[in-house]
Amino acid sequence: MYKKLFHLVLFILISISLRAQAAVILQYHHVSETLPAVTSVSASTFTEHLSYLKEHNFNVIPLDELITALQQKHTLPDKTVAITFDDGYNNNYEQAAPILEKFGYPYTIFVNPKLIDEGKGYVMGWDKLQELAKKGALIANHSGQHDYLHHMLANESDAQWQARIKQDILHSQQRIKTEIGHDYKYLAYPYGEFNNKLQALVTELGFIGIGQHSGAVNKDSNFSRLPRFPASGFYSKLDTLITKLNSRAFNITALTYEDSVTAQNPPKLTIEFTMGDFHKSQFACYVSSVGQANLTWINKNTVEVTSPKALNKGRSRFNCTAPAINNAGSYFWFSQPWVIE
Repeated sequence: MYKKLFHLVLFILISISLRAQAAVILQYHHVSETLPAVTSVSASTFTEHLSYLKEHNFNVIPLDELITALQQKHTLPDKTVAITFDDGYNNNYEQAAPILEKFGYPYTIFVNPKLIDEGKGYVMGWDKLQELAKKGALIANHSGQHDYLHHMLANESDAQWQARIKQDILHSQQRIKTEIGHDYKYLAYPYGEFNNKLQALVTELGFIGIGQHSGAVNKDSNFSRLPRFPASGFYSKLDTLITKLNSRAFNITALTYEDSVTAQNPPKLTIEFTMGDFHKSQFACYVSSVGQANLTWINKNTVEVTSPKALNKGRSRFNCTAPAINNAGSYFWFSQPWVIE
């Protein structure tokens, strides 16, 4: 009897451990049928996404709850999701917010305070953001005016770059705090681009860095480069989004590469895992516009990932997945973003 009880307790503990690996952050831009399709989702498709979450009992929580739980190593319920929007477009107020309110789902909007202060007509003003915040929306930092934060100006020293970007991030944060009252130290990188130096600066300032590369999150995630699944444009198709919503995060103990923004081409990535609920033989990586990546297992826990040929200039990715053994239909998912210079 005691042996049976021991195995039952062990099963419960293992189940709780596995549940903690299933958090996903979704990223949207426009909810519109008239703006660029690549960054847009129609109101009907957006409603379809939220209906799926509701019908399949997803745990949709505010972004701050999700991040705090991960930082404190707490267990999250299975199928936990946070919803985010970048840029604070007017259609978020006109189209997205009423749909989200109907479902009772919390969400976060990352805004560019300098563009708001300049009165740019395509983004919400502080009055609309204040109204949404009073209804429960979280308002967070997307930099002052959506610049490429890792870019250095002509003849700019590293110290000058750091001072300029630090001022941008902190001034933007202060404007949000003054106008909204929120002081969530989350920075969504414009264009999803970041390099080692930007990650280090964001961490030094006490911020969480959030990208646009795909993948689930867990307690072992790097909090200077949390992934989100884009859910607009090509990525808005529900059949493929369902796989992402049910994805899990690899337990990665070390990630080694030259830099996310690099002249090394093809770039090289080394991943060290705490091996768990997947078979090495089913682990695979794919390279944007190239196909399957080359894998070299250095030891039982460490794999080197390379592209079989040079990547195109600009943004690219390595997407790595493996089916979960104990969660049928669920995939572990990790994405490494690149900007090839």
